[in-house]
Amino acid sequence: MKLTPKIYFEKVPSSLDMEIRSELYHTNEFTFAVAVILSAQATDKKVNKVTPALFAIADTPQKMLKLGEEGLKEHIKVISFFNNKAKSILRLSLALGDSGLPHNRDALMKLPGIGQKTANVIMNVLWGEPTIGVDTHVFRNAHRYRWVSEDANTPEKVEAQLMKIIPEKYHSIANHVMVLHGRYICKALRPKCSECPVAPWCDAKDKTI
Repeated sequence: MKLTPKIYFEKVPSSLDMEIRSELYHTNEFTFAVAVILSAQATDKKVNKVTPALFAIADTPQKMLKLGEEGLKEHIKVISFFNNKAKSILRLSLALGDSGLPHNRDALMKLPGIGQKTANVIMNVLWGEPTIGVDTHVFRNAHRYRWVSEDANTPEKVEAQLMKIIPEKYHSIANHVMVLHGRYICKALRPKCSECPVAPWCDAKDKTI
């Protein structure tokens, strides 16, 4: 039997011994946006090592601007591409000013440092919107399970195809489930197929059992 999205989302959530939520540390909507920006091409674990101290002193756009570029860099210098990320975070802080994050994807994507994937994750985690953020785990395993076509070579194309084949009732948890499963079980290298709750239905080419 083929591993369909319906089987996947019925089996994986109850089998992962963890709460289905973002693992990024944050204290409010603004700090979550900052954490998502920092997490690009970096692990949540590494981001979570620096953000508690950062957010203790800069948890609003105004405080972040007051911290300044050099101060921000000092906190995030262990994160990949920290120079560019610091600039993006400060531009975001300047753009927001005293206002909060807009609850609209198009408006979010007009803000510095926020692309489609980041906007989707923000809307899904903070406001429960049924969006699917396509990060490396989602992109990899959507192709591994052959849920998307080979020419779906961008996060935007993968998202468009996933939105069509994943039942709507799972859209709000799709990113979290696929990220957690990809992070802990269905890894890029050495996937733990013997521990996988959907292994009986999976016919991935690199399946190890």
